[in-house]
Amino acid sequence: MSETVDSCILISAGAEWRAFTPCFPQVKLEDTPYGECFAAEINHRKITFLHGGWGKVAAAGSTQYAIDRWHPEHIINLGTCGGLSGRIERGAIILANKTLIYDIFEQMTDAQRALEHYTVTMNLSWLPSPPPQPVWVRTLVSADRDILPEDIPNLIDTFDASAADWESGAIAWIAHKNGVPCLILRAVSDLVDTNKGEAYGQYAFFEQQCHRIMRNFALVLPDWLAAFSTLNPSIE
Repeated sequence: MSETVDSCILISAGAEWRAFTPCFPQVKLEDTPYGECFAAEINHRKITFLHGGWGKVAAAGSTQYAIDRWHPEHIINLGTCGGLSGRIERGAIILANKTLIYDIFEQMTDAQRALEHYTVTMNLSWLPSPPPQPVWVRTLVSADRDILPEDIPNLIDTFDASAADWESGAIAWIAHKNGVPCLILRAVSDLVDTNKGEAYGQYAFFEQQCHRIMRNFALVLPDWLAAFSTLNPSIE
């Protein structure tokens, strides 16, 4: 699979990938340095799917790998995120209009400039009305950790956050650096409040949510691909 493709679909977490691949039972899985990949044709478009891995390191590396190997016209990241209780509901789908990485602690120079360096603002002027599925257009914040309950007030006050994940900030930043349009869709799999997270210590619950979320994404993906390709979105 070295040819140029229309889109590369990046999926990060193992549970997300395991829930997603059964939706394409006829494909041939191939190993990569990051995770499995497979090719498919959707609406006469060549699409590559890659399990990029969890966390910022794997997300950044696999995004660059996908760009260098397949030269996609677009990148789409599908997956899950944790929602801040009271700010969003479980099951809501976030379309990121901005991504940022919040676990950066610069103490030698300007801390705000360090945060801004890894912040990406998406141009969503292409978004059709109505979109292919109901979405919340929101900022997604990322860190190499699950949401800490004690961090929630700061995430809301400082970043106006509604949800957080591990990878979207890195994926968007690498795509931006390469000039590749990027679409990030994350569904809220579980909620966290200032006391606890409903999936913490309950991995089976998270897997259950992934099964529902990723199958739904597979059903709606052709409509997103059509909108994304036709209207040629970009990132600023």
